[in-house]
This record gives sequence, C-alpha cells and structure tokens, in this order.
Amino acid sequence: MVILQYVSLIFFFAFSAVHLYHSWKDDGENRKKTKPFLLLFLLAFYIFGTLAGDERLNRELVLALLTSWLGDVLLIPKGHVWFTVGGISFGASHIFFILVYTSHIVFQGLPLWLLIPVALLYYGIAFAVIRAVSPTTPKIMVGPMYLYLLANATMNVFALMQLLTNHSAGALIAFFGAVLFFISDCTLFLVRYYKKNENLIFHKHFTVMLTYLLGEFLIVLGVMLQA
Repeated sequence: MVILQYVSLIFFFAFSAVHLYHSWKDDGENRKKTKPFLLLFLLAFYIFGTLAGDERLNRELVLALLTSWLGDVLLIPKGHVWFTVGGISFGASHIFFILVYTSHIVFQGLPLWLLIPVALLYYGIAFAVIRAVSPTTPKIMVGPMYLYLLANATMNVFALMQLLTNHSAGALIAFFGAVLFFISDCTLFLVRYYKKNENLIFHKHFTVMLTYLLGEFLIVLGVMLQA
C-alpha cells in the first residue's frame, strides 16, 4: 500500500506539472487531456496512504475529492451550462470539506471576535469579485456564482475554526489549502468573465490551476496528518 501511495503521488505531481505547463502555454486542447486524471491520483494517494496506516477512510473527504473531480470533468466542455453544473459539483465538494473540518472542531469557546471579521472579509471579497464580473456575466448566473463563492468562503471559515480548535501542523496545512482553493475560484471567475483580466491575472489558467491543485493537495495532506 505504501508503494501505491507514493506511486499515486508521483503521478499526481507529474500530471499536474504537464497540465500546468499547457496552462502556462494557454493550450486549451492539451489541458483537457490531463485534467480528468488530476484529482483521481490525489484521491488514490489519500486512499492508499490511509489504508497503509491501518486508519479509517474519511468518507466525507473521499466525497469531497470525488465531487471536485466531477467538477473538473464538467468544466472541460465550453458553455455556461457546463460551467454551472460544474460549479454545483464543486459546491457539493465544499459542503463535504466543511463536514471534514467539523469533526475536528470544538465549537464552545471559539473566538467570535476573530471569526466574524474573517468571515466578513471572505464574503466581502466574494462580493467584490462578483461585482467586478457581473457586467459581462449572464444575469442568470450572477446569483449562483455568488452563492458558490459564499460556499467556498464558508468552507474557509470552518478550516479556520478547525485550526483554532486543533493547533496542529495538519490543521494549519489544511487551512492554507482552503485559502488557495478560495484564491483559485476567485481567479477563475475573473479569468472567465472579467473583461479587464488581461493584465490582472498572471498567465490566467496557470494561476487558477496552480492554486487549485496545491490547495486540494494541502487540504488532503492536512487531514491525513490529523488522522
């Protein structure tokens, strides 16, 4: 199992490197070839690593990775419909990530003086991103996109609550992963719908995917370190 764990990790990083290279080159056709495999290798890394340690699989984390993978696949075709259904799948992944964090949170005594301002900051950033893209976004999509970013922001707040409850390296790593996931989604919306993104987003999809892949990996690694 240990060998399979590291083989899966090697494949995850190898396919990610190839995908990021084509993202840097803005080669959409070749990006499509590697995207369906990225989260599957990360999921395999988690499953084999957990089984190798004779630990119980976190069902919610497995579902979070599967819905993220499905979101990746659904976002491959072009069009607002595919973008919407892909967003729904990713929204489900955020709910599952929240459930993962909740199992490590002691809600009594959490510092609301810190949590409330952080939550407002996240929600404010989400609002600013949606406001920036709304003039060039189909009106029917503006509301769902905002709800989606709110779901990601809430997932980040729960990651922070986990960190405040469990002062461990794993909780800190998972929190950084959640932050990167939020950055990735905000960047994706700007890349796809903000008319002035040419000089705003560094290499567009490269930045989106770098933060996304690193974010997902750090969340998984953080959860594994806490097991």
